[in-house]
Parts: sequence; structure tokens; C-alpha cells
Amino acid sequence: MAGTNGKQKTIRGMVLSLLVCLLAAGVIYLFTPHDDKEPDLPRVDYRIELLTARRAADYPVAAPEGLPEGWKPTSVRYKGEPYGTWHLGYHAPDGEYVAIGQSTEQRKRFIKEASQGATATEDTEEIGGRTWTRYTGGRYDALVLEESADGKGSTTVVAGTGSFEQLARMAGALKMS
Repeated sequence: MAGTNGKQKTIRGMVLSLLVCLLAAGVIYLFTPHDDKEPDLPRVDYRIELLTARRAADYPVAAPEGLPEGWKPTSVRYKGEPYGTWHLGYHAPDGEYVAIGQSTEQRKRFIKEASQGATATEDTEEIGGRTWTRYTGGRYDALVLEESADGKGSTTVVAGTGSFEQLARMAGALKMS
């Protein structure tokens, strides 16, 4: 009989410990914010990086002009070495992501990286007097502009989670200088 009392104390201690853990988890859950809305992404001012890229790059660097209200620039970078690579990312009015990428890196490699592995289709679009090729992928879709047929020079990619209509709107707003 002496052994039974010890087992009851052990089981009761485990149950009490479990209840204390559940109570602590409940309190933590109550005080954790449960916002289902998107986080407010900070707007970046990309003017200085754009001027730097346009001075340093050996190709005309693209940036949008005249986008409708609600397009918010959220990321920007220019990396000069080993290739002149320009990136400008936007949060579209409907919450999708659209980015501009340009580089003199080997064309296939750059397109794969900028489009997150999207593959070329036979479809092309005439936007702003230029012919863009559609790429589709699991994560991003893209529009690709190859500035030169010989594979040298820069490649421009407009890619993201946005629709082809949004990608085309961005491509149409690009001014290259």
C-alpha cells in the first residue's frame, strides 16, 4: 500500500504541471497580437541609388515614372561588381510585389535569378515600343526585355507576384536613362 500513495503523488504532480503549462501557454496566446492584416512596409526613397546606378552602369538604368497612386517603392540596390546589377522593388496597390531588375550578368543566369526560376513562353508583348517576352513560374511571373540580340549588353526583367497586367503597367512606366 505504501507504493500506491507515492504513485498517486507523482501522477497528481504531473497533472498539476501540465495544467500550469497549459495556463502559461494560454496567457502567452492572449497577449500575442493576432493581426491578420499585412504589415505596413516602409517606403524607400530610391533617388540617390538611382543617380548612383545611372552614373556607374554601362547601360541605361530603368526606373518608373508616372505610376498611379498606391505603388510604393520598398527595396532598392545597385551592385557594380562583378556585374552592374540594379534592383527596384514595389508594393502594388493590391498588395502584390513587382520588381525591376537589370544586369549585364550572363542573360540566362540573371533571368533565372530575377524571375525566381520562371521559364520563357512563346508569348511576347509590345510595351512602350519594345518587345517583352513573357516568362511564367511557380513563384513569379515576368516580362523580359533583351536589349541586344547578340546576348551582350543589359537584360531588363520586370517580375513579381503581380498579374501580367501589373507587370505590363510597370514595364510601360519605365524610363531608361
